[in-house]
Amino acid sequence: MHSRKLYNHPDARILVGVIPSPTLRRPWFEVVSFCGLVASCAASTVVKVAPAANGAWQLLRDGEPYVVRGAGGDTHLDVLKKIGGTTIRTWGIDQLDREVNGKSLLERCQELGLTVMAGIWIEHSRHGFDYSNPELITRQRDAVRACVRRYKNHPAILMWGLGNEMEGPNADGSDTRVWRELEQLARIVKEEDPDHPICTVIAGAATPKVQALMRDYPSLDILGVNAYGAAAEVGKAVAEAGWIKPFILAEFGPVGHWEVGQTPWGAPIEPLAREKAANYYTAHKSVLADSQGRCLGTFAFVWGQKQETTATWYGMFLATGEKLPAVDAVAYAWSGKWPSNRSPRIERLEASFAEGTVAPLEKLTAAAVVSDKEGDRLSYDWQVVAESTDRKEGGDHENAPPTFPECVVKGDGPRAELLAPSKPGPYRVFLYVRDGKGGASADNFPFLVK
Repeated sequence: MHSRKLYNHPDARILVGVIPSPTLRRPWFEVVSFCGLVASCAASTVVKVAPAANGAWQLLRDGEPYVVRGAGGDTHLDVLKKIGGTTIRTWGIDQLDREVNGKSLLERCQELGLTVMAGIWIEHSRHGFDYSNPELITRQRDAVRACVRRYKNHPAILMWGLGNEMEGPNADGSDTRVWRELEQLARIVKEEDPDHPICTVIAGAATPKVQALMRDYPSLDILGVNAYGAAAEVGKAVAEAGWIKPFILAEFGPVGHWEVGQTPWGAPIEPLAREKAANYYTAHKSVLADSQGRCLGTFAFVWGQKQETTATWYGMFLATGEKLPAVDAVAYAWSGKWPSNRSPRIERLEASFAEGTVAPLEKLTAAAVVSDKEGDRLSYDWQVVAESTDRKEGGDHENAPPTFPECVVKGDGPRAELLAPSKPGPYRVFLYVRDGKGGASADNFPFLVK
């Protein structure tokens, strides 16, 4: 019988100060102190990576093959389970104690039969961490050890996510200090917990970066790769770099905001919701097909809502909780079956001023063609929103830009009457369509008031 409460023992606390992100992607912690850490008894589950036939790999959980059909985030867990998901990915250890339905996240996952790739945040140089500072290095090592000791016995733990893009989202991987320190951290994790593998996640699969990691970080069990526009090609990319161990597509979704066309004033043009859905399906299927059996699964990003460039670019749900077409696409990719209620589909969003310039207070119109598979009665929510001026690197927290409700003269149907803002500058028109049964769709276009 497993001691499921041992990880919450009052003498096994770690005191961590957290600067959280609403995306739950970028928690940045600094260990303040830790005390009374108690090494625990046998692990609740044993998870191993094991070779299979012809150079392939498999994940074994208590001796049984385990497939990662994952999502990055810690909300909407019931939806994830319902459509065939098996695993969530977190980024900071603080997420594991977040309350969900009156239980900790780990307990809720255990209740639903989901597992967790438990992220342990490893500091970034771009956030001010100095990989040449012995004091900071020791502090981080102590924090990693404490995290593993505290949570390793929980049966919902599948693997450790030791770091996310800690080399920097745009770095070439040439800073060997990062990889060598990860090697030391991985040895600490394995010393404390030999029963769960380690996955470290990098930004993209560029050959120099993968090869640097292979040279300086031999203890890594599973390579994690975050990729967007190139997600479908990750299997080929890691093979060409010479990686022969297993890997996971640790984040994938729509084409990234740095990978698309822009307006003349620099506003990135967001893909349509139906285009994003197609990307989720294609990336998941392609990376598995091209991995030569080395891909252990994928994590769709982000299983929730976040402000990054816009309020809708990466979220698979709206802030009000409705699922978007991307969720349906992932369900179909995993199971070959669509959800019983599919989200509405915006076929077209049209306006003469889309990606163009208008005068202050000019009268405008926009229109949409929308379909719904079940014929549900749809509601329409048009919004005029300022272009984000708080864009950050690597998914760091962004503040949401202001909305201008006075600019929507009439917006309760597929055709909207709008008024341009009085202040010159870049803006976007958003359309949110909801079916009243938990499904929605959302698209937008930029325009300039000049």
